Amino acid sequence: MNNLMSLTPAQLNKAASIKEKIAKLEKQLTAIFGTPAAPAKPATKRKMSASARAKIAAAQKARWAKAKAGKPAAKPAKPVAKPAKRKISAEGIARIKAAQKARWAKIKSEKKA
Repeated sequence: MNNLMSLTPAQLNKAASIKEKIAKLEKQLTAIFGTPAAPAKPATKRKMSASARAKIAAAQKARWAKAKAGKPAAKPAKPVAKPAKRKISAEGIARIKAAQKARWAKIKSEKKA
């Protein structure tokens, strides 16, 4: 919408006459319908009583029970135990280091030859 300060006097006069026409038409609508032509209020949210919620919950549980009646009961899943972490002993690490050093020594000696 334009800023009111930037409108010319002719534009302001035209806007005022349109506003008057709208007011006159609203009066005519009120005379015809007997109520003001204002927008309707938004519907308020309906609240449900606790007893109604309980009835709905009971009915839903009954439906589920009926649906599950023909099916065999599922076995609960057994929790899977994680295997214990294995640790290498100091002796094992020493053997691995010695073997790796021997491999590299062999590779280096082959390059020199």
